Formats: sequence, structure tokens, C-alpha cells
Amino acid sequence: MQYIIDQLKNLTSIDSPSGFTGDVTKYTMEQFEKLGYAPYLTKKGCVVCDLGGEGSPLILSAHIDTLGGMVAEIKKNGRLRITNIGGLNANNCETENCRIRTRSGKVFEGTLQMNDPSIHVNGEYSKQNRTFDDMEIVIDEEVKEKKNTEALDICNGDFVCFDPRTTVTESGYIKSRFLDDKLSVAILLGLAKELREKKLRLRRKVYVFITVYEEVGHGACGALPADAEEIISVDMGCIGEGLACDEKMVSICAKDSHGPYDYDVTNDLIRCAEDSKLNFAVDVYPYYGSDADAALAAGYDLKHGLIGAGVYASHGYERSHIDGVGNTLKLLELYIKKE
Repeated sequence: MQYIIDQLKNLTSIDSPSGFTGDVTKYTMEQFEKLGYAPYLTKKGCVVCDLGGEGSPLILSAHIDTLGGMVAEIKKNGRLRITNIGGLNANNCETENCRIRTRSGKVFEGTLQMNDPSIHVNGEYSKQNRTFDDMEIVIDEEVKEKKNTEALDICNGDFVCFDPRTTVTESGYIKSRFLDDKLSVAILLGLAKELREKKLRLRRKVYVFITVYEEVGHGACGALPADAEEIISVDMGCIGEGLACDEKMVSICAKDSHGPYDYDVTNDLIRCAEDSKLNFAVDVYPYYGSDADAALAAGYDLKHGLIGAGVYASHGYERSHIDGVGNTLKLLELYIKKE
């Protein structure tokens, strides 16, 4: 568990909005190599790692790309209007610190603020819309007009990366942006570590597939191992009104907004959880899509499933718990190891 938490902290500290994932995939490759595996990168930039086993190949997929922003305009006042990458929502980014990463390699600090954000000056502050057109990145440099910002080499198309603010409480709660889905990547690294250290035997061939464009819809649309017969997305488990899951559970998704998951795969996951008395929930996610969905939409002939540790406040400042991590790790072990 400590290894997983340490990996999560390291992963969230590396900026990686969709389209800007080179640093974090390099780090992830290095971690698999340290564990004694031989990962490789696809042309698209996904990380593939063969964990061993023989027959009926299974892919365990997670994504390492996150939500983020991109400079859409340098305004007359030198501040930045941004466009969101993925489902980043302006409502929960207000006053968040960020980094502007230029194409020339320079990095600048900033904060996302409302236009005219002082309550002592703006009497309409509470009534204003929270959209990216009504907000701006205030750069922490001496910037008064557009030419000052341009002189810093900041351009349209530069990535804007928000602080994750990762913390783990004494009571075991894990709070951070981008638990979706760096928590799952950390869990898969933990699984790979356990397989090596405990010399667990696999009942089938298992690949880990770490994607880099999930948040914009085409993470697992290509370059999957050609012999694969099944894919399980290890992604965040939804928490919200009408759902049974909480942060201490592993969630098994029966259906999301793309449709139901494979009946037999879902039943097998439920049976594993029941037999070992894991703390789990089966839920229907109303507004959700996964890498498994993307793979099927791209034409892959695969059985598919979806599990994940319960994550509260998805696409915002998210929260999970080490018990949810433990239940997810255990379910994966049960599903792949030979009795």
C-alpha cells in the first residue's frame, strides 16, 4: 500500500494533461523496468507491459492523461484565456494555481481567477457566470499588456496544468486532483510489484496498457496487443446520488452511458468480490465512458469490463480511501491469479 501511495504522489506531481504526457509515460516505463519488466511505448505514446502468463490474453487498462487547459488567447491585459482539455470545469478551478508550459520549454506560474475578482470592487461577483470565457490566468510575472506576455514566449497552444494538491490523511483518505486515473495507474504498478515479489502464478496472459488520450475520448482506440481477448478498464469508481459505492469500496460497473459491460466478465468480477468478502458495489454510471468503451468503438473484438476504487467529486478535487485501493488491488489479484 505504501508503494502505491508513493507512486500516486509521484505520478500526480508530473503534469500530464491529454497531449502532454511524455514526462509521465517516461516515468511509468522506468517504474515497470525497475520491477524487472520490459515495457514498450506505442507510436501514440501508450505504455504496454507484459506481466506474464499464458493463454486467453487479458488487458488491464488505465489512463495516465488528465484534465487540463490550453492557452486560447493572450488578452490585451496580458492575461490568458484558456480552453479546457477534457472535462475540466471552470466552476471548480476558480483560484486554483497552475503552470503555463511553453513550447520553448519555459514554465511560468499563474492562478485562474474571475475577470475582476475582487469582491470589494465588483458588486456582481457572486452573480457572474463561471466559464472559461469569464475567467483568466493571472501570470505571476510583471505583465501589464499583451506584448509583455509574448516576450515571455507564451503562445496560443501552450499547455496549462493545474496543481493536484495531493494529500493523504491520517484516517486514510486520499485527496487530489487527477485520482482519475493516476490512482489506478499506481494500483497497477502495485499489482505488478506483488506479482514479482510474491511470485504469483497467473491463470492467463496479462498485459497492462496505460493510455494517454482517454480524457479526450480515444485512449484505447488503437495499438492494443493483437492477441488480446478481453479488456478491463481500471478507472475511477463513481460516487454520487443514487449509486451504492463509497470511497472505501471497489466499484464494479454494470453499465455506463455507452451501454452495458460484458455479462460474463461482470459476473466473474462480482463472484470474485463475493467469494472473498470484499467491500464492493455494483453500479450504473449515468455520464461515463472508459477505455474499454473506446476499444470496442474502434472495432476491437473483446470482452470488456470496468472496475475502480470509489472516487468522490470526480473531475474536481477528488477523494478516495486506502481501503478502496486495497479492495481494488485484491479484486484484480483474484481475477488474474491461479488458485
